[in-house]
Amino acid sequence: MALTLNTNVKVLIVDDSAVVRKILSRQLSQHQGIEVVGTAPDPFIARDKILSLQPDVLTLDLEMPRMDGITFLRKLMKHHPMPVIVLSSLTPKGGKMALEALAAGAVEVIAKPGPAYSVGEACSELVGTIKLASRAQINKNTIDKRQGDAPPRRLSMVETTNKIFAIGASTGGVQALTRLLSAMPANAPGTLIVQHMPAHFTSSFAERLNNECAVNVSEARNGDHVIPGKALIAPGGLHMILQRSGANYYVTIKDGPPVCRQRPSVELMFNSVAKYAGANAVGAILTGMGNDGAGGLLNMRESGAHTIAQDEASCVVFGMPKEAIERNAAEHVMPLCDIAQKMINLAQN
Repeated sequence: MALTLNTNVKVLIVDDSAVVRKILSRQLSQHQGIEVVGTAPDPFIARDKILSLQPDVLTLDLEMPRMDGITFLRKLMKHHPMPVIVLSSLTPKGGKMALEALAAGAVEVIAKPGPAYSVGEACSELVGTIKLASRAQINKNTIDKRQGDAPPRRLSMVETTNKIFAIGASTGGVQALTRLLSAMPANAPGTLIVQHMPAHFTSSFAERLNNECAVNVSEARNGDHVIPGKALIAPGGLHMILQRSGANYYVTIKDGPPVCRQRPSVELMFNSVAKYAGANAVGAILTGMGNDGAGGLLNMRESGAHTIAQDEASCVVFGMPKEAIERNAAEHVMPLCDIAQKMINLAQN
């Protein structure tokens, strides 16, 4: 959805809490470039307002009366695809529901800070996300391609040693990573993943992937070894970097300032892979907003690693891959459906 210059992004707020609707509506309306065209307390009223008001972006609570947010989102993506930003609590239940929403086609998840009176604290993050989400490629065809009716056939590969896969993703990454990792064989090289996601959500995401993939997927812990058949996801809100002791790779999980405005940061992870794995690594940068990881992927390529960027047609948001391509960081540019096979082939070289 392309917006012309000086055109406001029209937002519809869907939340069963009148207090939350009032706070979000008031605070979002204060920001230049955003117009709150309406609010709705449940999906049935939201459905009618979507048709009458034609919003560019929807903010959606998941726990609502009459119809839950996940069911509504799936129906919306089937009949009227559009950018949807989910507001979710930081409870374990909220994290799992948020992942269901991302898998169903939501563009992004913003953590709801807690009681209704504190929702305004999330508005500064929400404003930027709304503006970026308005440019996301959301249509039925791309949703069908990203989700698919069945996971792709898992690939076969010969044994490799001392190989590392490093993957970075943001907006649209839940669907992209699910398809990519589902295609990996059980003996794939040790894999490091940074997916921009709030704290407390990544453990649920890792558990979901672990149930769907041949490789063993878990949220990374400090000191975890990077070994074949194992994929480690950086914990939300913390950085993950690769380290090496002799022939053994392991990860360090640490706090610290955001890098490229992100924590965890793809940039930081890619730079550590360039330093400690060099030509033994294959890096892939997937769909996402911003420029996180572009410089790190370039460092990987210059250190001898093979590098891949997802192409524009298969991205939800062609931000991170585009930046990497423009910096000549990507040795290969290809659709998501081809990346797993390419990574396997490159690991065997």
